[in-house]
Amino acid sequence: MTVYIGSDHGGIALKSAIIDKLTAQGIVVCNVGTDIEESCDYPDYAFKVAEAVANGKADRGIVICKTGVGMSIAANKVKGVRCALCLNTEMAKLCREHNNANCLALGAGNTDTDTALQIVQTFLTTDFSGGRHKTRVDKITAYEGSHE
Repeated sequence: MTVYIGSDHGGIALKSAIIDKLTAQGIVVCNVGTDIEESCDYPDYAFKVAEAVANGKADRGIVICKTGVGMSIAANKVKGVRCALCLNTEMAKLCREHNNANCLALGAGNTDTDTALQIVQTFLTTDFSGGRHKTRVDKITAYEGSHE
């Protein structure tokens, strides 16, 4: 599995912990930045991660800012990306099972490291349920395709 990960200045420490954990598990991780604590624009990093997911370079993406909201909004502007902001493992499980989310947004200011690592693990190991959920995701994809 290949995971692309990006953060703004508010998510560097959490991103580092996630990279360490995933790398130790043998997961290929591509860090698209930022790695400096100076203020930067979160959309730049959200777009890099989301584009890697959309074009198949990444199996999944993870984006991190202080709240996770800005990153999720920006990532969801990329066609083919379904980015979910998750605050707990139940949300991570359901966004995969029901929505086939392919990108995870985290808020470094509202999620402690241990919880975030559990959310990431759940997000990466939960499969899409398909069935009635596939019909719904297909409707989203069709709508997205008809409004370019």
